[in-house]
Amino acid sequence: MDFKYDIIVVGAGHAGCEAASAAANLGSKTLLITMDMNKIAQMSCNPAVGGIAKGQIVREIDALGGQMGIVSDRTAIQFRMLNRSKGPAMWSPRVQSDRAKFIQEWRSIIENTPHLHVWQDTVTQLFFQDGEVAGVKTRMGVEFTAKSVVLTNGTFLNGLIHIGSVQIGGGRMSEPASFGMTEQLQAIGFKTDRMKTGTPIRIDGRSVDFSLLEEQKGDDDFHKFSYLDNIQRELTQRSCWITYTSEAVHNLLREGLNDSPLYNGQIQSIGPRYCPSIETKIVTFSDKTSHQLFLEPEGETTHEYYLNGFSSSLPLQIQLNALQAVPAFKNVHIFRPGYAIEYDFFDPRQLNPTLETKQVKNLFFAGQINGTTGYEEAGGQGIVAGINAHINCHGGNPFTLRRDEAYIGVLIDDLITKGVDEPYRMFTSRAEYRILLRQDNADERLTQRAYDLGLASSERMILLAEKREEVDRIIDFARNFSIKADRINPYLETLNTAPLKHGVKLIDLLTRPHIDLETMSREITPLKELLSNIKNRKEEIIESADIKIKYEGYIKREKLMADKINRLEDIRIKDKFNYNGIQSLSTEARQKLTSINPETIAQASRIPGVSPNDISVLLVLLGR
Repeated sequence: MDFKYDIIVVGAGHAGCEAASAAANLGSKTLLITMDMNKIAQMSCNPAVGGIAKGQIVREIDALGGQMGIVSDRTAIQFRMLNRSKGPAMWSPRVQSDRAKFIQEWRSIIENTPHLHVWQDTVTQLFFQDGEVAGVKTRMGVEFTAKSVVLTNGTFLNGLIHIGSVQIGGGRMSEPASFGMTEQLQAIGFKTDRMKTGTPIRIDGRSVDFSLLEEQKGDDDFHKFSYLDNIQRELTQRSCWITYTSEAVHNLLREGLNDSPLYNGQIQSIGPRYCPSIETKIVTFSDKTSHQLFLEPEGETTHEYYLNGFSSSLPLQIQLNALQAVPAFKNVHIFRPGYAIEYDFFDPRQLNPTLETKQVKNLFFAGQINGTTGYEEAGGQGIVAGINAHINCHGGNPFTLRRDEAYIGVLIDDLITKGVDEPYRMFTSRAEYRILLRQDNADERLTQRAYDLGLASSERMILLAEKREEVDRIIDFARNFSIKADRINPYLETLNTAPLKHGVKLIDLLTRPHIDLETMSREITPLKELLSNIKNRKEEIIESADIKIKYEGYIKREKLMADKINRLEDIRIKDKFNYNGIQSLSTEARQKLTSINPETIAQASRIPGVSPNDISVLLVLLGR
């Protein structure tokens, strides 16, 4: 056995698995250290991947050559494309996953990745040499050396679980916390704080009256996460179920608020704003008489269900009493109660855009250690950290993603520029270039870059080239094919859309709402023949062409906006100024710019407290 590696990844959650597999696939000799090899990529909270904006991140991870999309497709027991009633910039894929098979699939990938090794243990200490990280020491006393280390500790750093007055040290239920590393990093100048998250009660489905619930089935179409054409959903698909709380439920919960760790001072840290506990909901939204609950299956065959919307740290009996006031759960049996967990995180403004720490060279942070929440946000950070750890070991230009290139770019830029005061969750509203960052085109945005790195396979590039060729052929046909009014008007009337007054090109018709390529192919024989000749991924290609045709003007406008901002991204300012000596800057700007030391003028402009006038001052000093 060897104890010397290029890269050590600490923690085998979603960030750690993506970081380790990316680094190893790029050729780095990589060691993944985890407390429990049987819980690799454990879905600590909900058994689902994707969702609003999160689904876009998973598609980006896949386009980069990562694994989360593949694992999610192979273990999916339900797929839904969210926000289909809105424009395609808002469409977001989401799957319910089989929790146990998700772990099995990831472990199989980890164990069969060349250059990737696993060690089951807990890291308690880092080694440093001349301002660089040099390795780690474990609880067993084993020492490993490395050129780069990626920390992906999740909720394990000084983790503390709360169930009413009961407090249990742990990173997850029944799993020990990790101690020592926070204190060591604090001692060398890292800023750290505490955050809180939580998870709901787990229910035995045999005790549920499903006749009192509303069934929610998944989509049965071509959509999935991975762009690889040989990856499909193979498991038996299962339904989710919907019900609601009531005033009776809320009254029972209110009776227990004095015993709530969130309201009696036991928990001091801040929880996620956008995924609040049920007790937070009844306090914050006291005017609402009900809240929606989703009962989600944990696997293909298990009776275990996750009650989305009922996260809680209230005492066990109060959770049970409130739950039993929901008619469908009158005779409910649970596997375990909900709980809250507090854990340490590090101010992400201490990171470079590569996710390397500013204080220590070759030390990277990814995932909840940076104040984020969610498997998808963690995976996105993990793959970027793994890529850059490899680059630091073997040479090359730093790998970063711009805000107009990927939601992962938005995520990392928000973290390192603005910091966090609550667990960070991605939303489409955080991205100013949503039309460019659609879930359907992540391969077009990112696969070439990943292929140039050596991470995305040649198979992915072939699939991308085929897709582009077919989409371009369809668009060229639509742009050049003429339609006569008297020929098409009878058909348009059957579609309840206005008749033409004169002849037009097909592309002009396709910009209308409720008209798409498939619809028009029923009447236009040459179009039908063109579409029928698509041999592979027909539905995906037609959808891509439809979106590009309908939103061409919006796409061009956003690209122009992005190009203007990117000119500022090209003006590098890191280490060029002594901000404290520039008196024409505001006091707050001097403080913030000194603390963050932004890479570019564009990043400086996004720092809270730095005004347009401050940016103008910097541009004048640069002679721009």
